[in-house]
Amino acid sequence: MSIVVENITKTYGEQKALDSVSFTVKKGEIVGFLGPNGAGKSTMMKILTTYVKATAGNATVNEFDTNADARNVQKSVGYLPEHNPLYLDMHVREYLAFNANVYKTEKSRIDEVIEMTGLTPEASKKIGQLSKGYRQRVGLANALLHDPEVLILDEPTTGLDPNQLTEIRNLITSIGKEKTIFLSTHIMQEVEAICDRVIIINKGEIVADTTLAKLKKDQKQVIEVEFDYRIEDVLIEQIPHVEHVINTRDLVYEITFNTSKDMRSTVFDFAHDNSLKALQINQKNKNLESLFRELTTE
Repeated sequence: MSIVVENITKTYGEQKALDSVSFTVKKGEIVGFLGPNGAGKSTMMKILTTYVKATAGNATVNEFDTNADARNVQKSVGYLPEHNPLYLDMHVREYLAFNANVYKTEKSRIDEVIEMTGLTPEASKKIGQLSKGYRQRVGLANALLHDPEVLILDEPTTGLDPNQLTEIRNLITSIGKEKTIFLSTHIMQEVEAICDRVIIINKGEIVADTTLAKLKKDQKQVIEVEFDYRIEDVLIEQIPHVEHVINTRDLVYEITFNTSKDMRSTVFDFAHDNSLKALQINQKNKNLESLFRELTTE
C-alpha cells in the first residue's frame, strides 16, 4: 500500500479535527479526498506529509511511519499545498534549481519536470509574471522534482478558469499513470474525470469510501422538482419508493428513488393531490455531487 491510515485522531485544544480516521490507498491509484470546508481534509494531508503530528493513531506512506521516519516520508512524497508557496521574484528555472539543490536532485531533472508539466515556453519568465494556471504547473513541477512515488495535492485546481482547469486535469491524469495521487478538491466533475476512487470526510469522520465505477453502477433515479411553495420533507417521503429527500435550494427538492421506474408522473400526481404546482420536474442520475450533498448536509 502507498498510504495506510489507522485510527488517526487530531485535536486542536478542545476541537477534534479528525476522529479515528482509517483508509488505505493502493499503489497507482488516483484517489479524491472530498469534504466540506473544515471537514479535516487539509489536516489529514498535513499529517501524511509530516507537517503536523497526529494526536493518536498511525499513518505510513510508502511503508515509512510519518512519526518515526518523517525524513523518508518527505523524500518519497511530492506535496502541493492549497496555497502554493512560490517566490514570485524568481524565474521558473531558477526556482526549480533552488529546490533541486534542497532535494539534492540531479540538475537534469529540472528539464524533465519542465517538459513534463508543459512549462517550457514559460521557463525563463519570473513566476510573478505567470498566470494562475502556470503557477500551479510550477508547484506541480516542484512536487515532482525528486521523483516521488506519491503525490499529495491539496486543492490543485482552486481559482483556475475553465481552460486552465482542463489543462491541470489532463496533467494530473498523465502523471497518475506513473504515480499514486491523493488529492482534495471541491470540484466534483474533476474527481469524476480523473479519480479511480473517492473518500468523503465530514466533521472529521469518513462517511464514504467507494470506487467511481461502483458509484456509477449503483446510480439511482433522482428527480429534481420545484414546487410553488415550501413543504415538509416528511410529506414528500410518503411518495412510493422514496429513499431520500433534500431541499437543495429555495423551493427545489431532490428526491432519490430506489426504483428504475420513471417516477416523474408520480411526482406530478403527488403535487396535484396536495394542491401544489410542479413548476419543473427533471430526471437526474445520482452522481457524486448528489452523494456528497446527501452525506454532508444536515
